[in-house]
Amino acid sequence: MLLEGSCHCGSVCFSVESPHPYPYQRCYCSICRKTAGGGGYAINLSGLAETLRVEGSEHKGIYQAEIDGEKSSGERHFCRHCASALWVYDPNWPELVHPFASAIDSELPVPSERVHLLLDSKAGWVEVEARENDQCFNGYPEESIAEWHQRRGLEMP
Repeated sequence: MLLEGSCHCGSVCFSVESPHPYPYQRCYCSICRKTAGGGGYAINLSGLAETLRVEGSEHKGIYQAEIDGEKSSGERHFCRHCASALWVYDPNWPELVHPFASAIDSELPVPSERVHLLLDSKAGWVEVEARENDQCFNGYPEESIAEWHQRRGLEMP
């Protein structure tokens, strides 16, 4: 599925092919929460890095968080004008890019269940709205975004 996204002010627009477009995974880590999570969490998608096309890249900044006193390899791309979080790229997985669902303008499919992860980092004021079929994890689940989609037969051509 082609995902098209943009920042709030329109300075940065992008597109990326995603075989895994269901926005099912809510991340409550402090980095996602503070840089992209209006509800106390951020929703990350998965895209194929080689298909990422960006217009207005000169308006984009990159933030690399510190984790346990060391700079993270993850590059969080954002608009330098309106501060919209756009996507995460990590050279440890060079074939992937992870756009934030909040930056996607395309209509996304609605997941039948969700995964809530890194709940051990959740802010006290955040209420986890887990449904009956949702899974909750204090850390990372073992199942990847691709595996979640594959197990449910939800991969896009």
